[in-house]
Amino acid sequence: MSEAPGAGSTVCIRENGSLRAQGIPPLRKIRCKTTKDLGQEDIMKVGFGSDHAGVELKLTLMEYLKEKGYECVDYGNYDANDRNDDYPVYGRKTAEAVMRGEVDKGVVICGTGVGISLAANKVPGIRCCVCSEPYSAKMSVEHNNANMLSMGARVIGRELAKMIVDAFFGATFEGGRHARRVEMITDIEETYSKNPVD
Repeated sequence: MSEAPGAGSTVCIRENGSLRAQGIPPLRKIRCKTTKDLGQEDIMKVGFGSDHAGVELKLTLMEYLKEKGYECVDYGNYDANDRNDDYPVYGRKTAEAVMRGEVDKGVVICGTGVGISLAANKVPGIRCCVCSEPYSAKMSVEHNNANMLSMGARVIGRELAKMIVDAFFGATFEGGRHARRVEMITDIEETYSKNPVD
């Protein structure tokens, strides 16, 4: 069963035997920190991933968050000229880091933000939302308990991206009726993990 979420806490995934059988490490409940959780000695750790199209914006946002006191981890791609890279690789790496608790939340970037978010969302327990303006970023956390943010480097500019990041990391999951709905999403995920459709 899930924990009863309060302000600043989240419920993501539960133990899943079929996933263990597939060689995926045992899953655990993930508690995603928010600004309300952080004390003076705590630093939120954010994982970043992108394909070549998102490298420049990724580096800009990493520097922006570092200046605000966040710790940032780069899961690649590191070369903006590498047009042979594949966005699913970096969406998966970043999402798995969130799933395992190596980082608290994740930010992924590709040309539109769509492809890399689709890859991230295949990782159990991940709720990655593509956002092109601050309101959706804020609501994705408050109502959907998103633990990852995706953006399109060919869709938005640097300053708008900073506003979106501020809205995402400044928001707190509201719990209540929204927790029930997020749990329903988790149930769908677990149902198809246990009983895949042929």
